[in-house]
Amino acid sequence: MKNLNQYDYDYCIKEELLRKIPPSKGKAEGSIKTAHKWIEEAEKNLKSNAFNSSVMSSYLAMFHSARSILFFDGFREKSHYCIARYLEEKYVKKGMLEKKWIELLDHYRELRHDDQYSISFFATKEEAENMLKTAKEFVEKMNKLLNDIKK
Repeated sequence: MKNLNQYDYDYCIKEELLRKIPPSKGKAEGSIKTAHKWIEEAEKNLKSNAFNSSVMSSYLAMFHSARSILFFDGFREKSHYCIARYLEEKYVKKGMLEKKWIELLDHYRELRHDDQYSISFFATKEEAENMLKTAKEFVEKMNKLLNDIKK
C-alpha cells in the first residue's frame, strides 16, 4: 500500500478523490469569501490565545481559497491532499503558481491534521502567528490566481 504522500494527480482522478463537476464562478467566489471569514476567525482566536483554534482556522482559510480554483475549473475534492496535487498539475507545471505555495499547503495540512487528531499537539503563539501570516499570503495568492484565470 502506498503512503498518501506518494499519491499523485492521476491517482486522485482514478480514485475519484478529484471529481469533475460543472465549473462554477459563483462557488469559486463563495469559497474565496469563506476563506476571508476563516482569516477573521483565526485573528480572533489568536487574540484570545486560542492557538490551536487559530491554526485550524488559518488552515481552513488556505483550504477554501485553494478550493475556489477547483470550483472555477469544474472540480470537487474528496481529499484535502488532492487539492494540492490538482494545483501542482494544473498550475505549477504551467508556471502559473510557484511550487512553494503547494509545499506550504501540504505542510499546514499536516499541521492541521496533528492539531485535529493528535492528543499531544499544542500550537504555540509563534506557530499560530506564523500560520496566520502564511494563510493571509496564501489566500491572496489564490485570489490573484483566480482573477488571472478568469481573464
